[in-house]
Amino acid sequence: MIYWRLSAFYLFYFASLGALVPYWSVYLKSLGFDVVQIGELVAILMATKIVAPNVWGWIADHTGRRMSIIRMASLLAAISFIGVFLGSSYWWMALVMSVFSFFWNASLPQFEATTMNHLGDQTHRYSSIRLWGSIGFILAVAGLGFILERHSVDWLPIIIIGLFAAIWLSSLYVPERAAGHQSLDNEPLLRVLGRREVLSLLIVSFLVQASHGPYYTFFTLYLEGYGYSRGVIGQLWALGVVAEIGVFLVMHRWLPRYGARRLLLVALLLTTLRWLLIGKLAGNGWVVAFAQTLHAASFGMYHVVVIYMIHNMFTGVHQGRGQALYSSLSFGAGGAAGSLISGYLWNGFGPQWMYLAAAVMSACAVWVTWQGISDRW
Repeated sequence: MIYWRLSAFYLFYFASLGALVPYWSVYLKSLGFDVVQIGELVAILMATKIVAPNVWGWIADHTGRRMSIIRMASLLAAISFIGVFLGSSYWWMALVMSVFSFFWNASLPQFEATTMNHLGDQTHRYSSIRLWGSIGFILAVAGLGFILERHSVDWLPIIIIGLFAAIWLSSLYVPERAAGHQSLDNEPLLRVLGRREVLSLLIVSFLVQASHGPYYTFFTLYLEGYGYSRGVIGQLWALGVVAEIGVFLVMHRWLPRYGARRLLLVALLLTTLRWLLIGKLAGNGWVVAFAQTLHAASFGMYHVVVIYMIHNMFTGVHQGRGQALYSSLSFGAGGAAGSLISGYLWNGFGPQWMYLAAAVMSACAVWVTWQGISDRW
């Protein structure tokens, strides 16, 4: 059944994300890197998303062979990640992370396009498939929290490369025919990008992911500074994704009922609240736990809405590049900027300033949405 084949890819892809995002900074710290170097190295992971999705998106849109590209990119990501075992200097790690992430970041936008095309006129049901990615993230982040609390962090790269291999294997079971697309129109891409709503949505995507920079890069180290154990931190990461799954289960009803713009505004307002709480009250475990439940809005609700809007703004031959642009400008440019700024703010002013800056960025995203995206959404 195609549902389970699509879901398996999301499961393993986001399990690898659940290993990398919370714990890669811990591994880099164990190699002796400081917070600025960690911020720069994680920024490389994000920055490759600026280029990779657009390169592979252009190829996919012109060949129609998305799954072939996904399989090749997934295999090359697993092979190139082996480089982390061959050296630990700053420049070597920068090179390895640039190469493996160039391939790793290529596959997800094309798989998103594959999934949306397969759903046809049922695109609001995307969240019921994507939730398996959240389940994979939970299993990885919670499990690794306890594993790394009891064993050396040196196990992390071994586990990650196993997950990369699982991504590649799962991609083999998704048929190429599910990746095809119909050329619904041939409107020039620049004309699509020139629309106010398209430009506004891309700006919002950049700001939201930049605001997540402190969270994805330093949340684990940040909470360790307040005395939280890695096991508890892993549970807090998992709590956020459990809340995200809850939203995924209802988004197929909420999206037609409330509309994309209204849900996006709610998500962005709650994102701003989340960063303020983590920045000012991280010493209170109950407050942090509540802030983690807001991941349902800052990622779950936000992501489903944006994927839906991108799919409807970039039609026909532009579907692959639309998802690629979203990935490159948000998770790529936004994520890289957020990681870099976070490292510099922590080093120069203190860790709380990272989250205050994040709250400002998400508040700016609220204003851009209010001004730039019409009520018709």
